[in-house]
Amino acid sequence: MSTAAGMAPRFSAMSGPCKICFKAAKWLPVLFIVSVVVWSYYAYVIQLNLLTVDSIIEKSFYLLLYHFLLVLFLWAYWQTIFTDIGRVPKQFRLPPAELDRYESAETDEARRAVLEGFTQKQNLPVYNRTMTGDIRYCEKCVQIKPDRCHHCSVCGECVLKLDHHCPWVNNCVAFTNYKFFILFLGYALLYCLFIAATTLQYFIKFWKNQLEVPAKFHILFVFFVSIMFAISLVSLFGYHIFLVVKNRSTLESFRAPIFQLRNTWVQDKDGFSLGAFNNFIEVFGDNRSLWFLPLASSLGDGVTYPQRCVDEDTDDLLGARQRWAEDEENELTAGYINNHAHALEEVVVQANHTNPV
Repeated sequence: MSTAAGMAPRFSAMSGPCKICFKAAKWLPVLFIVSVVVWSYYAYVIQLNLLTVDSIIEKSFYLLLYHFLLVLFLWAYWQTIFTDIGRVPKQFRLPPAELDRYESAETDEARRAVLEGFTQKQNLPVYNRTMTGDIRYCEKCVQIKPDRCHHCSVCGECVLKLDHHCPWVNNCVAFTNYKFFILFLGYALLYCLFIAATTLQYFIKFWKNQLEVPAKFHILFVFFVSIMFAISLVSLFGYHIFLVVKNRSTLESFRAPIFQLRNTWVQDKDGFSLGAFNNFIEVFGDNRSLWFLPLASSLGDGVTYPQRCVDEDTDDLLGARQRWAEDEENELTAGYINNHAHALEEVVVQANHTNPV
């Protein structure tokens, strides 16, 4: 096997017109959302406020609060869509020699030994395993998966702390944009509830046949559309708030990560939970002024995560994490390292791992 072939990630890729059409099709859900927002702006601002509402005070209040929510909603949506996904550092990629050894190994034990040896040699902070206790390895990306990392079949690569791939943002929801996604859901919900609440009286007038304006059907439809989207968003937003409080991803809520308990490997959904407040801080950061703004403030580097408890057999966890931070020091900014160190200080390392959920 050549070096180039050994180092290249092994996703299957389309080429030519098919690839272009596929990429264009992935933007259709985003275009649908944008179209609905543009139409709602026309219906609410122009048809309702400028042409229907008579009171200047009421009109000014509606327009001011509406545009405030709209800016936050679109800002968070933009950040969720265009924030680059968290990619696995190159240190986790098997070099050609190790890849040849891995692929030429004839038994599972031999392949396992190659991965274990490479992990120890590189001081990789990998503590989650498969059900059989093996190091999690991606055959398509030819690299070891960091904790909480998963391969996205849509993006065609491994993504740090992958929650899910969302077609409505045409992007993975993961470590780098999870805060933005939560804010997007929250502000979208407030946007819909505000429109529904402020158009309710005009819907009632329409129902009583007291609304005699040309725009009455726009007002009627924007009321129903806002209610429909609000119903969908309230459950999704509530579920992700639950995940933030529990420090889980959507994938981890269905398939719990596996930790070492003494000499065995067990699943524990709460293995990364540090308590509700600390879990919130890990996603939204320790700067309270940035909590509800779509600006990057999450703690950590997406590769290593504080764990609730660490077993005595793996009590060198913090030491390995420190070695990893030192190896990466030349490639990380000072602020990046400080945030990561702050996150690790939140951990209370106990002697025994609690029972898995």
